[in-house]
Amino acid sequence: MTYNASQIEVLEGLEGVRRRPGMYIGGVDLQALHHLVVEVLDNATDEAVAGHADRIWLTLAADDSVHVRDNGRGIPVDPLERFPDKSALEVILTTLHAGGKFNDKAYATAGGLNGVGVSVVNALSEWTEVTVERDGGRWRQRFSRGLAQTSLEHLAESRRHGTLVAFKPDPDIFPDTTFNADQILEMCRAKAYLNRGLLIAVRLEKKDENHEFFFPDGVRDYIRQAISGKEPLISELFAGRVERFGEKGNGRLEWAIAWINEEESKILTYCNSVPTPGGGAHELGLRAALIKGVREYAESRNLLAKGMILVAEDLLEGMIAVFSIFISDPQFAGQTKERVTNPGLARQIESVVKDHLDHWLNQRPEQSTRLIETIVARARDRINRKKDSVRVLRKTATTRLTLPGKLTDCVTSDTTKSELFIVEGDSAGGSAKQARDRNTQAILPLRGKILNVEQANTDKFENNLEVQNLITAIGAGIGRLFDLKKIRYGRIIIMTDADVDGAHIASLLLTFFYRFMPTLITNGHLFLAQPPLYRVSVGNQSVYALDDVEKERVIQRLTRGKPKSSVQVSRFKGLGEMPPMQLRETTMNPKTRRLLQVIIDDEAATNDTFGRLMGKQAMERFKFIQEKADFSRDKLDI
Repeated sequence: MTYNASQIEVLEGLEGVRRRPGMYIGGVDLQALHHLVVEVLDNATDEAVAGHADRIWLTLAADDSVHVRDNGRGIPVDPLERFPDKSALEVILTTLHAGGKFNDKAYATAGGLNGVGVSVVNALSEWTEVTVERDGGRWRQRFSRGLAQTSLEHLAESRRHGTLVAFKPDPDIFPDTTFNADQILEMCRAKAYLNRGLLIAVRLEKKDENHEFFFPDGVRDYIRQAISGKEPLISELFAGRVERFGEKGNGRLEWAIAWINEEESKILTYCNSVPTPGGGAHELGLRAALIKGVREYAESRNLLAKGMILVAEDLLEGMIAVFSIFISDPQFAGQTKERVTNPGLARQIESVVKDHLDHWLNQRPEQSTRLIETIVARARDRINRKKDSVRVLRKTATTRLTLPGKLTDCVTSDTTKSELFIVEGDSAGGSAKQARDRNTQAILPLRGKILNVEQANTDKFENNLEVQNLITAIGAGIGRLFDLKKIRYGRIIIMTDADVDGAHIASLLLTFFYRFMPTLITNGHLFLAQPPLYRVSVGNQSVYALDDVEKERVIQRLTRGKPKSSVQVSRFKGLGEMPPMQLRETTMNPKTRRLLQVIIDDEAATNDTFGRLMGKQAMERFKFIQEKADFSRDKLDI
């Protein structure tokens, strides 16, 4: 095939967005669909943050179109000097990287930064209509799939001011264009919490419901709502608001933190009112401030045993936190803005928050001592877990659960419903925790590759923390002492990446369960999750594929009668890189996932295979590879 200038394409206008939506909104799934609302809502919120609006109205219409109106300044409608035949409104809606947020003249801080958001919404919508009220008039313009359909019309005189953006997602792009009303409501609730004094009214036409969100106490109200009905460890919130910080002095911080008598922790972080589930520099600064402040207070009050060092794990258990920052030049990892990457930001935040924490702890010694003593007790438990393997009983009305390692437990104690997902690493563990059903699904992340029990001696086995955590979490003992009646989960699910490293970790875990808990397998309690390796998209269809063979099969099915150039193939780097909603949909939701049940159909052959593959004799593994070479053919993954 020749490669010359004739193969070079130059995409005009917003055509590139329609060709590759994943570059701008992360894909075409439901998470990406809802990101369209995020982009428009962020623009309205930016007007409120800048002090020019205090009302936002959002309507989720019966036809699944979305209408967002604010009472801000209104998008400019006068012509641009570079485009004298177009209004600023039309340029903003039809041109990437056009907007008023590249400097701090129009907005000191903003969630939309790249001039991409609303133009991407326009590009990926069947129709978009923008109505602006400003300078004594009302104007309107309609668009479709990124192109202007009408010129800017002057409709009438008006004394009001603001912008209304209405759009309907394009079914040619999105396989499903139905919005989740609860997700929209939660999105609006969070915006109102983060911007005290902002009222957001939501109309859900299909449900004939109206909702209003207004929180004069900001993130403090957020935390009070989040811990409602839970038992507090201490009665007061650690909350603060700093109006000026950073080198330019134009940054703003606000936070509220509570500690409760539960094991799970939750840290919700935001930058310029944009949620950042991936954390980043601002969350690192917060964590550093908390752990350093608590350590210093504990040491100054002689509350630590000799040689004891507190770590973040001790402090974060039972901590519910909301942390919001507003800065003039945030740097995000990608257009979906899931993580903040500003260099030096963590250090600045650490300094500000730690100073406030020092004052807060010293001003209320009784509550501070109770908090620190609980944190120290957790540290003692953590240290003891490394020394001894203890059976864990689920928390009852009179006993408190001591979790092994980093286990995040589920609520139910009904083993016919409970599931334990064993995942590799904290990154995958974090995604799995957000994706799970907390009522029935528990998560246990493992650090690195588990011990190969086929080769390990007794000392290594007894001193290996990951092995002991597994035994403790399952709760039924091992070997001859294994008691199936004491098992804590009805399903034990090994969930590793769909690659060679993931397969190796799964093999090590299977070896452990086969050698030390074979009854678990013979009674049908052990499973392998089947996460996809690829997502194949053609037009408005997206299908997940487990491996290369299934990927090719899917491509052939989706491209019947269509050019192969229309295929978009995304390869997942690992479970930790997969958005939680996608992980839930593909791998964890019982209604949509695929599981393989582990069975033993030939005891002698199974025993021989584990001994040869996982034992100390390398020559036996070499022979096994030679015997199975035809099965592998050209699929060797190096």
